Amino acid sequence: MAFNLNMQVCQRSAAKLLLIFFCFGLASCASMPPDSDPYAQAEFQRLNDPLEPTNRVIHGMNQRVDKILIEPIAVTYGFIVPKPLRKIVTNVLRNAAEPLTFVNDVLQGEPERAGNTLTRFLTNSTLGAGGSIDVATDMGLERHVEDFGQTLAVWGVGEGPYLVLPFLGPSTMRDGIGRIGEVYADPAALAIDRANVRGLSIARMCLTAIDARHRNLDTLRELEESSIDLYATMRSAYRQNRRAEVRNGAPLEEEGDFDIFDDFDDLEDEPAPD
Repeated sequence: MAFNLNMQVCQRSAAKLLLIFFCFGLASCASMPPDSDPYAQAEFQRLNDPLEPTNRVIHGMNQRVDKILIEPIAVTYGFIVPKPLRKIVTNVLRNAAEPLTFVNDVLQGEPERAGNTLTRFLTNSTLGAGGSIDVATDMGLERHVEDFGQTLAVWGVGEGPYLVLPFLGPSTMRDGIGRIGEVYADPAALAIDRANVRGLSIARMCLTAIDARHRNLDTLRELEESSIDLYATMRSAYRQNRRAEVRNGAPLEEEGDFDIFDDFDDLEDEPAPD
């Protein structure tokens, strides 16, 4: 009981720290270029990254942590754990995330997608042995992911300035606020806390990070090797990927608008390396 209470305290403390960070970001967004420089203003609006110096420092720190700790763990995980078992881990983690997608489908006013998500969850939780086998996809029920950041976008909230969060990586003001909401409203996390299973919350968090990092080893290496400025590339890729997610994959409506990072859409859904 004490461990789960401590996990709740840690999660909520992290949410408060994120909220303070966002308030600082909002306060810093006032430094617009002067009206006398229309080119600088247009560039400022396009990039929407008033915290770039701070973001680059955090980006650099995240990269070092990834190279020293996270990537080696992900590589070791892929070397030690057989591929069939890794697939089971991925399936179980994705199934545990379905209730959060369902909640956001409902909040976005998407009854058909909500029904698909609920059916997937019930099917995989029963016929799929607790989600270890993705039976639903074989039945034609395709998986999709929704989060509170996407819900806020559907409700008309602008993405806001670009942010790089410590350890969490690329985000925006809107998506960061969405992350705070998920700390308090993720059905799976709430169920784990109520079940009072020692260590399950932190195990889920760590496995999710390792699983996602392993599945994207090759993609991220290629991104690093091909980028002159990795920070700028990741900023563009993140924004365009998120905009595609908000559109649920629908084509861009504005004439002349296009995605230059289509290869990085649905980054976390990359197949795992053998």
